[in-house]
Amino acid sequence: MLKDEQIVWAIHQMETEMGPVGPSLDSRTPFQYLVSVILSAQATDVSVNKVTPVLFERYPDPKALMMADVEDVERLIKSVGLFHNKARNIIKTARIVHEELNDVVPTDRKGIMALPGAGRKTANVVLSDVFDQATFAVDTHVSAISKRLHFIDSAATPLQVEQKIVGVLPPDELHRAHHTMIEFGRKYSMKLAPAKEVCQLIIDCDRLDEENEGLQ
Repeated sequence: MLKDEQIVWAIHQMETEMGPVGPSLDSRTPFQYLVSVILSAQATDVSVNKVTPVLFERYPDPKALMMADVEDVERLIKSVGLFHNKARNIIKTARIVHEELNDVVPTDRKGIMALPGAGRKTANVVLSDVFDQATFAVDTHVSAISKRLHFIDSAATPLQVEQKIVGVLPPDELHRAHHTMIEFGRKYSMKLAPAKEVCQLIIDCDRLDEENEGLQ
């Protein structure tokens, strides 16, 4: 495994290569962003951005969405996958936000995770991107990179990956690191055999891992 300072170095190398990054989901309000993140589960941001303009034009706020016909919502979001569950979840979430929270999206992890369809990753994304809180979300890209670059054991859970990154980076770097790792994961495959690897950073991290193993 890489040492903590080596992990920080590797993330900074990614940031240098990828340049400025930021959220890739489109929305106009905290509620719309929450819905977009719920829809993005096991789907690409590109696919979500294709359906949300029509969805939010028809149902722009919690009150409107909670009154929506579930079959209409399913039709609008069908292309993002898992649309039956997602349609029900965002309608239920809209009702809770409107009736119980006065149209205000929670600003704490526990509050967001209590909403239908919103897990820890969703909460961390919303808290970081919308409310500028020092949280770190782990998606498939972040998890794959952390394991391939030897930040953490290959059997680590998403929570363990999150705790590792949060433990080595300053809080004000977590937002950029999250989005940088997503873009890095989109650019490079984490599944190539070491002999066929083309990314210099991955090659360097393999070397560092071997050196660290040799010191034990």
